[in-house]
Amino acid sequence: MSNLRRPLVAGNWKMHGNRAMAQQLVTALRAACQGSAVEVAVFPPALLVETAVSAAAQALTVGIQNISQHPQGAFTGELSVAMAQEAGCHWCLVGHSERRALYGESNQDVAAKFAAAQAGGVTPVLCLGETLEQREAGQTEAVVAAQLKAVTDNVGVAAVAAAVIAYEPVWAIGTGKTASPEQAQAVHAFIRAQLGVEGEVTRILYGGSVNAGNARALFSQPDIDGGLVGGASLDAQEFINVVQAAEQ
Repeated sequence: MSNLRRPLVAGNWKMHGNRAMAQQLVTALRAACQGSAVEVAVFPPALLVETAVSAAAQALTVGIQNISQHPQGAFTGELSVAMAQEAGCHWCLVGHSERRALYGESNQDVAAKFAAAQAGGVTPVLCLGETLEQREAGQTEAVVAAQLKAVTDNVGVAAVAAAVIAYEPVWAIGTGKTASPEQAQAVHAFIRAQLGVEGEVTRILYGGSVNAGNARALFSQPDIDGGLVGGASLDAQEFINVVQAAEQ
């Protein structure tokens, strides 16, 4: 982890939780993370965003898990960037593997969402990653490069470098499998190299079964600037332990 970049640990709750849980979890995080050198963010389901924002009291930031590339219109079930910002969202996930795989989002869709979020004042967290089949076929760099290029072609390298990137090997998300620190570092370094000199200030997070047991080894790598945490972010103490690992 570089001294150039403030560590960021973000919790993606996916479709878990209720208002009571959001209140309790964020309140616990607020107490533990006050004054931390690590930036902490949570990504609750959309209907819990305002509860999380209220409980966060500016000690941590809140993001939304998905956003529309359209500013408004007949898009039933979608949420605009302006709505997310009004609700208090600082961040937005774009291109999470579950959105790509389950809902058919293409690289071009992801690029459009990235552009809309950034233009609307919500910082995108761009998720990149390969499947197990792609890794075993030696296609990791090609897949990640294509996912990244779709966005840089749309908004430019500088705009992507000003956001946050999360490398999430699909084969390690929710499976209990984790890329070794060396495997993760290699892909993080590759992503940073794609951004050139502007990428030196870009925070690149690792996601994929991050927990208190493996966080320190992952975060000790020079190009890993924190984590996008899934299941472990639903337990306050486990998540706090991950944040503390990023402080080392």
